[in-house]
Amino acid sequence: MKHNFHTHTTRCKHAIGTDEQFVQAALESSFDVLGFADHAPWAFQSDYVSHCRMLPTQWAEYRQSILTLKEKYRGQIDIRLGLECEHYDRYIDQLKRWRDEGCEYFILACHFLHTEEHYPYIGISCREDDEVLRYAEETVKGIRTGLYAYVAHPDLYMMYRDELSPVCMEAADMICQAAKDARMPIEYNLLGLLGEMTGRSRGYPNADFWRYILKWDNDVILGVDAHDPAQLRNSIVWDEGVKRLNALGHRIVDNIL
Repeated sequence: MKHNFHTHTTRCKHAIGTDEQFVQAALESSFDVLGFADHAPWAFQSDYVSHCRMLPTQWAEYRQSILTLKEKYRGQIDIRLGLECEHYDRYIDQLKRWRDEGCEYFILACHFLHTEEHYPYIGISCREDDEVLRYAEETVKGIRTGLYAYVAHPDLYMMYRDELSPVCMEAADMICQAAKDARMPIEYNLLGLLGEMTGRSRGYPNADFWRYILKWDNDVILGVDAHDPAQLRNSIVWDEGVKRLNALGHRIVDNIL
């Protein structure tokens, strides 16, 4: 089954294309399942306004748009409503409310520690060893809640790291052991792979990370992390991701629900 549970919309302020254009692109590329998981619309306690996620007031419209497409294309493609969420202890009630309002799944993605109101983007902060371990600790905490379907780009912390140092190995072990214990897949991020293949590397997926964690025998799920319908049409990147994972001996899974 060809799947993608990691699709964004223009509401996150850094994607292009209409919701329906993503569906049409997925159909053209013979996807069986298309999950929308735009960045969670956290209602922050301060007056901070995020530059990389939908506004809280857009949640209802996002939900209705995806559910409408779900019905329109029923029988052609399985469309699912999700959110890509950090694990913020202070805002966990919001996540549970979205679930009660029909959100079918959450992707765990630690972009910021604790809350982006006060902390920098994790890829930048993880240049420091202690921040790498904090990233791993926060990710593990999210895994253990049982609220999330899988871990997006678990090797995000390698964005600006030159090598898989002992600290980076420790972080990989922490995340992969927790995911293994929870029977939770980890994601091989195809947006990052696209960047690598086109000379605009994001630092992940990190080849050393994926070789190192083979010992954990985690379930691995492909995530297009689509911010443009064209990325769903790019079968070359999809095939390359499958090829690399198979060459290493990772087990690819195709569903989360």
